[in-house]
Amino acid sequence: MKYLRLLHVIPSLDPAHGGTVEGLKQLGAALIKIGHSVDVVTLDMPDDLCVTVHPFSDVVALGPAKLNYRYSSKLIPWLKEHAERYDAVMVEGLWQFHGFATWRALRRKDVPYFVFTHGMLSPWFKKAYPLKHLKKWLYWPWAEYQVLRHAKAVLFTTDEERLLSRESFWLYRCREAVIGYGTVRTSGDPDVQREKFFASYPELRGRRLLLFLSRIHEKKGCDLLVSAFAKVATRDTNLRLVMAGPDQTGWKDQLVALAVHLGVADRIVWTGMISGDLKWGAYHAAEVFVLPSHQENFGVVVAEALSCRLPVLISNKVNIWREVEAEGAGIVAEDDLAGAETMLTRWLDMDDGSRSEMRTRTQVCFDRHFEIGKAAERLSRLVMEGARRS
Repeated sequence: MKYLRLLHVIPSLDPAHGGTVEGLKQLGAALIKIGHSVDVVTLDMPDDLCVTVHPFSDVVALGPAKLNYRYSSKLIPWLKEHAERYDAVMVEGLWQFHGFATWRALRRKDVPYFVFTHGMLSPWFKKAYPLKHLKKWLYWPWAEYQVLRHAKAVLFTTDEERLLSRESFWLYRCREAVIGYGTVRTSGDPDVQREKFFASYPELRGRRLLLFLSRIHEKKGCDLLVSAFAKVATRDTNLRLVMAGPDQTGWKDQLVALAVHLGVADRIVWTGMISGDLKWGAYHAAEVFVLPSHQENFGVVVAEALSCRLPVLISNKVNIWREVEAEGAGIVAEDDLAGAETMLTRWLDMDDGSRSEMRTRTQVCFDRHFEIGKAAERLSRLVMEGARRS
């Protein structure tokens, strides 16, 4: 077997940026485990913690980056000088300078590059943010379209994501490939991790926990979840909703005000971003995971929950919903208030035996579809087919 030298290009490794960063960490570790070399170039500062502590072979930080576009004059020259060391370059995400820089740097070099879209071509954004979509059109033809058009392949985590991506821009042409995605199986002692979580949030000990763990963002359906929880909270005084994740847009205050208005503010705990044993402890402490998202190209947190034997309640806008539903590992509904309430009600109506059976099905679902090693092997085969011969 040929071992690959891979370079991933990403704007930032800060975990606050959500699933794109976590997914890269998990995939990178899985690729290294099967013998490949995985380097990362990022536009973080060299002394940022996310750069100094990482699972990769090496990380090169070229920050500081400028503006929301994450521009750096250093990136194109660095890629031109160093790209030929690698068998392939992987672009992580769209709409920032790193993709355009990779295309510009490699278009006259014999080094193939691949693009992970990470759901950033979803038509949901066109509907939710029409003005931003119009702005994207201004540089789509000369930037992102070119990045995708000249990539060796554009990579999607699900067939659902691939098909939806075709709906965002009529000027769309690229070589598509579905490789899947996933995460590693939970590690560590569940009892120890659970205890660490309860030590940090002692008021939750002995309660029935419904867990949301993701960014506090409009597309995640947080307002739907708070409102739906208010409708079912009276069924059991022990029910608590845990809202775990960073507030990237300043939306939390409005959500807290909504909870106060609905009379459930004292039944919701906002943890902010949690990681490590504290994060895994939250999964192990909860009885069900809830994500009523309006758009989710994959949902690494859903895979993490399944790996912890935690059933998932997700909207049908989470692109892995078909696999979850087919395996009986959770409940799926529309991404509206009625759908969120339906998921919670159906879960609460289930008897202990049915909940236990669903927990068992989570392992089958995870092993068949979302264990990251399978995605790493598929990506390896694809890159070997497209990488230049050494």
